[in-house]
Amino acid sequence: MTGTTRQDEFGSPEQRMPEWDGDHVHDMASGETDTDGELLGVDPAELGDEDLVREMHSLHRTRLDTLRHAADSALANHLRRTAELETEYLARHPGREVDPSRLRDA
Repeated sequence: MTGTTRQDEFGSPEQRMPEWDGDHVHDMASGETDTDGELLGVDPAELGDEDLVREMHSLHRTRLDTLRHAADSALANHLRRTAELETEYLARHPGREVDPSRLRDA
């Protein structure tokens, strides 16, 4: 058998990681820090549009490497930060343009 993994055998990253508390979007205004006392990121609401997109691009670029090779705590932070940034993007662009070629036939 190849290196494929079934979801039901191992569960999702959220289920496997004790650091994941299910709360995707934390309030960064509280100055949330990691276990080393480092800030986990700037509040997405404080980022300009260009900075927000740049941060999302960076996270998406590093996604596979983080998923495959990072410590559980780093993956949990990556999941949390991605959710924060994407939630902010969607709040700013609720009527975003959807490319018709990306739609599936119903």
